Amino acid sequence: MSSSDENTEQTETTTPWRDSDPAWMRHALALAARAEREDDEIPVGAVLIDAEGHVVGEGWNRNIGDHDPTAHAEIVAMRAAGRMLGNHRLIGCTLYVTLEPCAMCAMAMVHARIARVVYAAGDPKTGAAGSVFDLLGDLRHNHRVEVRGGLLAAEASAMLTNYFRRKRGKPLL
Repeated sequence: MSSSDENTEQTETTTPWRDSDPAWMRHALALAARAEREDDEIPVGAVLIDAEGHVVGEGWNRNIGDHDPTAHAEIVAMRAAGRMLGNHRLIGCTLYVTLEPCAMCAMAMVHARIARVVYAAGDPKTGAAGSVFDLLGDLRHNHRVEVRGGLLAAEASAMLTNYFRRKRGKPLL
Protein backbone atom coordinates (compact mmCIF):
# COMPACT_ATOMS: atom_id res chain seq x y z
CA MET A 1 0.00 0.00 0.00
CA SER A 2 1.16 3.51 -0.62
CA SER A 3 1.39 6.00 2.22
CA SER A 4 -1.75 7.72 0.92
CA ASP A 5 -3.58 4.39 1.21
CA GLU A 6 -2.45 4.25 4.83
CA ASN A 7 -3.88 7.75 5.40
CA THR A 8 -0.64 8.99 6.88
CA GLU A 9 1.03 12.34 7.28
CA GLN A 10 4.62 13.08 8.19
CA THR A 11 6.77 16.15 8.23
CA GLU A 12 10.03 16.27 6.34
CA THR A 13 11.93 16.06 9.66
CA THR A 14 10.67 12.59 10.54
CA THR A 15 11.96 9.17 9.62
CA PRO A 16 9.76 6.74 7.68
CA TRP A 17 7.06 4.77 9.44
CA ARG A 18 8.02 1.36 10.71
CA ASP A 19 6.29 -1.54 8.97
CA SER A 20 4.29 -2.40 12.10
CA ASP A 21 3.10 1.16 12.82
CA PRO A 22 -0.18 1.08 10.83
CA ALA A 23 -1.28 -2.21 12.41
CA TRP A 24 -0.60 -0.98 15.96
CA MET A 25 -2.41 2.28 15.25
CA ARG A 26 -5.41 0.31 13.99
CA HIS A 27 -5.29 -1.57 17.30
CA ALA A 28 -5.34 1.77 19.15
CA LEU A 29 -8.27 2.91 16.97
CA ALA A 30 -10.17 -0.26 17.90
CA LEU A 31 -9.57 0.55 21.57
CA ALA A 32 -10.85 4.08 20.97
CA ALA A 33 -14.02 2.66 19.42
CA ARG A 34 -14.47 0.47 22.52
CA ALA A 35 -14.14 3.55 24.74
CA GLU A 36 -17.14 5.09 23.05
CA ARG A 37 -19.17 1.92 22.53
CA GLU A 38 -18.65 0.29 25.93
CA ASP A 39 -18.15 3.25 28.26
CA ASP A 40 -19.46 6.32 26.41
CA GLU A 41 -16.02 7.87 26.88
CA ILE A 42 -14.24 10.22 24.50
CA PRO A 43 -12.82 7.80 21.88
CA VAL A 44 -9.09 7.84 22.50
CA GLY A 45 -7.19 4.55 22.59
CA ALA A 46 -3.59 3.67 23.37
CA VAL A 47 -1.43 0.55 23.13
CA LEU A 48 2.10 0.17 24.48
CA ILE A 49 4.50 -2.18 22.70
CA ASP A 50 7.83 -3.37 24.10
CA ALA A 51 11.05 -3.50 22.09
CA GLU A 52 10.31 -7.10 21.02
CA GLY A 53 6.92 -6.13 19.59
CA HIS A 54 4.69 -7.46 22.38
CA VAL A 55 1.73 -5.64 23.91
CA VAL A 56 2.59 -4.70 27.49
CA GLY A 57 -0.28 -2.30 28.14
CA GLU A 58 -3.36 -0.90 26.51
CA GLY A 59 -6.33 1.20 27.40
CA TRP A 60 -8.75 3.90 26.49
CA ASN A 61 -10.02 7.05 28.13
CA ARG A 62 -11.57 6.23 31.52
CA ASN A 63 -11.64 9.68 33.12
CA ILE A 64 -15.42 10.19 32.92
CA GLY A 65 -16.49 6.75 34.15
CA ASP A 66 -13.73 6.48 36.76
CA HIS A 67 -14.16 10.09 37.92
CA ASP A 68 -10.40 10.40 37.46
CA PRO A 69 -8.93 13.35 35.58
CA THR A 70 -5.68 11.42 35.08
CA ALA A 71 -7.27 8.36 33.44
CA HIS A 72 -6.36 9.30 29.87
CA ALA A 73 -5.77 6.42 27.45
CA GLU A 74 -2.00 6.85 27.59
CA ILE A 75 -1.91 6.81 31.40
CA VAL A 76 -4.19 3.75 31.54
CA ALA A 77 -1.88 1.93 29.10
CA MET A 78 1.29 2.97 30.95
CA ARG A 79 -0.15 1.90 34.31
CA ALA A 80 -1.01 -1.51 32.86
CA ALA A 81 2.49 -1.83 31.38
CA GLY A 82 4.14 -0.86 34.64
CA ARG A 83 2.17 -3.54 36.47
CA MET A 84 2.93 -6.14 33.78
CA LEU A 85 6.64 -5.35 33.66
CA GLY A 86 6.98 -4.74 37.39
CA ASN A 87 8.73 -1.44 36.73
CA HIS A 88 7.86 2.24 36.49
CA ARG A 89 10.39 2.59 33.66
CA LEU A 90 9.08 1.55 30.27
CA ILE A 91 12.42 1.64 28.47
CA GLY A 92 12.40 0.68 24.80
CA CYS A 93 8.60 0.86 24.52
CA THR A 94 6.55 2.54 21.81
CA LEU A 95 3.18 4.07 22.65
CA TYR A 96 0.54 4.28 19.92
CA VAL A 97 -2.27 6.70 20.70
CA THR A 98 -5.11 8.04 18.59
CA LEU A 99 -4.81 11.65 19.79
CA GLU A 100 -1.71 13.76 20.35
CA PRO A 101 -0.76 13.54 24.02
CA CYS A 102 -1.56 16.38 26.42
CA ALA A 103 1.03 17.87 28.79
CA MET A 104 0.18 15.44 31.61
CA CYS A 105 0.56 12.39 29.39
CA ALA A 106 3.67 13.73 27.67
CA MET A 107 5.46 14.29 30.97
CA ALA A 108 4.41 10.84 32.20
CA MET A 109 6.05 9.43 29.05
CA VAL A 110 9.25 11.35 29.79
CA HIS A 111 9.30 10.08 33.40
CA ALA A 112 8.61 6.50 32.22
CA ARG A 113 11.44 6.76 29.67
CA ILE A 114 9.20 5.71 26.77
CA ALA A 115 11.35 5.47 23.63
CA ARG A 116 8.80 6.49 21.03
CA VAL A 117 5.24 7.77 20.66
CA VAL A 118 3.19 7.50 17.48
CA TYR A 119 -0.06 9.44 17.44
CA ALA A 120 -2.87 9.79 14.94
CA ALA A 121 -4.75 13.10 15.18
CA GLY A 122 -3.01 16.26 16.28
CA ASP A 123 -4.57 18.35 19.05
CA PRO A 124 -4.40 22.07 18.19
CA LYS A 125 -5.74 23.07 21.63
CA THR A 126 -3.76 21.01 24.14
CA GLY A 127 -1.27 18.94 22.14
CA ALA A 128 2.10 18.61 23.86
CA ALA A 129 3.97 16.60 21.22
CA GLY A 130 4.59 19.55 18.91
CA SER A 131 1.21 21.16 18.16
CA VAL A 132 0.91 23.60 21.07
CA PHE A 133 3.83 22.49 23.25
CA ASP A 134 6.81 20.27 22.52
CA LEU A 135 7.36 18.69 25.90
CA LEU A 136 8.62 15.40 24.49
CA GLY A 137 11.48 17.00 22.60
CA ASP A 138 12.39 19.68 25.12
CA LEU A 139 16.18 19.72 25.46
CA ARG A 140 15.94 20.57 29.16
CA HIS A 141 14.70 17.05 29.98
CA ASN A 142 17.16 14.25 30.68
CA HIS A 143 15.09 12.02 28.36
CA ARG A 144 13.48 12.80 25.04
CA VAL A 145 10.82 10.72 23.35
CA GLU A 146 10.92 10.18 19.60
CA VAL A 147 7.64 11.50 18.15
CA ARG A 148 5.81 10.56 14.96
CA GLY A 149 2.43 12.12 14.30
CA GLY A 150 -0.36 11.90 11.78
CA LEU A 151 -0.65 8.13 11.25
CA LEU A 152 -4.28 7.34 10.34
CA ALA A 153 -5.13 10.86 11.48
CA ALA A 154 -8.27 11.19 9.35
CA GLU A 155 -9.83 8.08 10.94
CA ALA A 156 -9.03 9.19 14.47
CA SER A 157 -10.17 12.74 13.82
CA ALA A 158 -13.48 11.59 12.30
CA MET A 159 -14.10 9.31 15.29
CA LEU A 160 -13.57 12.21 17.70
CA THR A 161 -15.57 14.70 15.63
CA ASN A 162 -18.51 12.32 15.28
CA TYR A 163 -18.47 11.54 19.01
CA PHE A 164 -18.82 15.22 19.87
CA ARG A 165 -21.39 15.79 17.11
CA ARG A 166 -23.51 12.96 18.55
CA LYS A 167 -23.22 14.48 22.02
CA ARG A 168 -24.39 17.82 20.66
CA GLY A 169 -27.18 16.32 18.53
CA LYS A 170 -25.62 17.37 15.23
CA PRO A 171 -25.46 15.36 12.00
CA LEU A 172 -22.45 13.08 11.64
CA LEU A 173 -19.76 13.69 9.08
